[in-house]
Amino acid sequence: MIGKARYGWMGGVILALAGAGTRAADPGDWSSYGGAPGGGQHSPLTQITPANVGRLRIAWSFRTGELGAGLPDPERRRFEANPLVVGGRMYLNTGTGIAFALDAATGRELWSFNAKVARTKRYSDPASRGVTYWRDPQAAEGAACRERIVYGTLDARLIALDARDGKPCAGFGDAGTVDLRAGITLHDEPDSEWRNYAVTSPPVVADGVLVVGSSVGDNRAHALEQGVVRGYDARSGRELWRWDPVPRDPAEAAARGWQPEQARTVGAANAWAPLSVDPALGLVYVPTGSASPDYTGAERLGENRDANSLVALDLHSGRRVWAQQLVHHDLWDYDLASQPALTTVQTTQGPRAAVLQATKTGFLFAFDRRTGEPVFPISEVPVPASDVPGEQAWPTQPMPEPSLRLARHAPLTPEDAWGPTPGERRDCAQQIARLRSEGIFTPPSVRGTIALPGWAGGVNWGGIAVDAQRQIAILPVSDLPMQVALIPRQDFDWDKDDAYPEQEFNSMDGTGYGMRRGVLASAKGTPCVKPPWGRVVAVDLRARKVLWERPLGTLEEELPWLPLNIGMPVLGGAVTTASGLTFIGASADARFRALDSATGKVLWDAKLPAGGQATPSIYAVKGRQFIVIAAGGREGLGPMGDYVIAYTLDGEGEEVVFQHGVAVRMAILATAALMLLGGAIALWRYWRRRRRAHRRAA
Repeated sequence: MIGKARYGWMGGVILALAGAGTRAADPGDWSSYGGAPGGGQHSPLTQITPANVGRLRIAWSFRTGELGAGLPDPERRRFEANPLVVGGRMYLNTGTGIAFALDAATGRELWSFNAKVARTKRYSDPASRGVTYWRDPQAAEGAACRERIVYGTLDARLIALDARDGKPCAGFGDAGTVDLRAGITLHDEPDSEWRNYAVTSPPVVADGVLVVGSSVGDNRAHALEQGVVRGYDARSGRELWRWDPVPRDPAEAAARGWQPEQARTVGAANAWAPLSVDPALGLVYVPTGSASPDYTGAERLGENRDANSLVALDLHSGRRVWAQQLVHHDLWDYDLASQPALTTVQTTQGPRAAVLQATKTGFLFAFDRRTGEPVFPISEVPVPASDVPGEQAWPTQPMPEPSLRLARHAPLTPEDAWGPTPGERRDCAQQIARLRSEGIFTPPSVRGTIALPGWAGGVNWGGIAVDAQRQIAILPVSDLPMQVALIPRQDFDWDKDDAYPEQEFNSMDGTGYGMRRGVLASAKGTPCVKPPWGRVVAVDLRARKVLWERPLGTLEEELPWLPLNIGMPVLGGAVTTASGLTFIGASADARFRALDSATGKVLWDAKLPAGGQATPSIYAVKGRQFIVIAAGGREGLGPMGDYVIAYTLDGEGEEVVFQHGVAVRMAILATAALMLLGGAIALWRYWRRRRRAHRRAA
């Protein structure tokens, strides 16, 4: 067990298919990423309720042992798995390709398999968000690999294992492995320490077809790996089809808003986020990213249609059925980062089978699942022009109605500068005055541009939790200000990094510029805008407006004596339950919380031993409901670890020390008020002494 009261316990409920158009064979299973083939992050289980959620305690914990030993950058390891549970067994994997099967009731390890990803290499996104489960309907009961676990790796392999014992499925690809690098032009040098083509989200599967996207390292160059999406036979591993979001045929390129000669060489536009599938319609919903590179587009002029788009592909052929572009000619790294959520939206014309898509811009869109027609209104809104020679920023961008623009979008002025001290506020005001800031979609510039939302969101891969019965969508939203600057090629010098030690540099080879980017923060690291920097937002889908929102996360990791809920940056997903609860980790304070889905009120929380930068899962075993979360943390977002922690009602843990009852809240508020009062008195005394000193001097 993890320990006693100091780690608190949480409760939850998750599982399900909510609104995906298909139901799991057993409502106690969590058999797909996000709970269903169509996502939705919702559980139909009701054993844990707002009335009894305070009784949640730890049921069991498990440690993967992956703490980064031997990796060149162990601090970047990421444990973002959304565990699957099928028939009382739990399946999950680490970012380094180690898969586990556990007894879902006890946490006992049943088997493990190590894909032996090279630990001497550096990976652009060293993460994996989970595995895929598939049962072969043609295999006999008890046959080897009748039930399979499939997942992708950082070195671009697709691996199929027997769910019973973890052994590779001999009939799948080459002894259980498909090489996803086949047919892809790689741009890493063979002897380079970097590997930039990978799989970080689990494949989606339906009707015997596995569909997988890819992760491509950003901003290295204009010519990068192609962001193809591929369909494979789930039984044999044979490739069935591939679809490239960038049209290589000249006529097709011209028709889809590309310059044909440029489209021949541009890379990326890949789908690195989780996909969704509607088995009844035979459609796969693919959220694509930006074409390469992210911050300059002179080498890919035009709308760049099908990049930054929600695309519906035919499951069996890969044919493009419909597409909706949600960012034209992306210059901001506004990938579609979250899984499309299939649900039913109640409209004035009646129920609509819809797909919801949230974006890094903090927008929430809804489309008809079959046709792609907007269910919520969309407008093309004029946005700022570029001041960079040769760049042609698109003059408008698609936006939902203002009530569904969930992140901060207004321009920042020096008067908006924030900081806990006068010096930090001055520092931030001076930075803001130097940077270009005209609101969302202000293009990158040589002088530097404020990006709010930044490339981390808005809404990132944590995605959307949907309570279809209550018609509520719940999303984690970040409001962390960023800055990005273009560096003319002749001035780009890796040795000048020291002037901006907290910022990231990339060369964007093949273009006229390099770039640097980072958080817009004071010299002491405080973000330059007033918190909250992270929130949970609930949207009423019937009314198409925000139902409630609340800051998520305290400063207790940095200032344990001041646990105020100011709202920290968030990364990870929420889940909802049929009993009216929302569970979420995600915040930088390593806490796991249960909220009332109707009001956002915190009903329970638990301290985790490491950050919960993952999406929880909810399941039931022998009539007992559990909620589980991978607590691995992430660099810059709280403590790191290797924990899998499951909670249940009246589990074996002790009382929750940090449960936020009324008395605890009052004590926190009283302590904070006294500290603020004390600070104000001290400041007043200081200024009084200074006035007296000035009078004496005069």
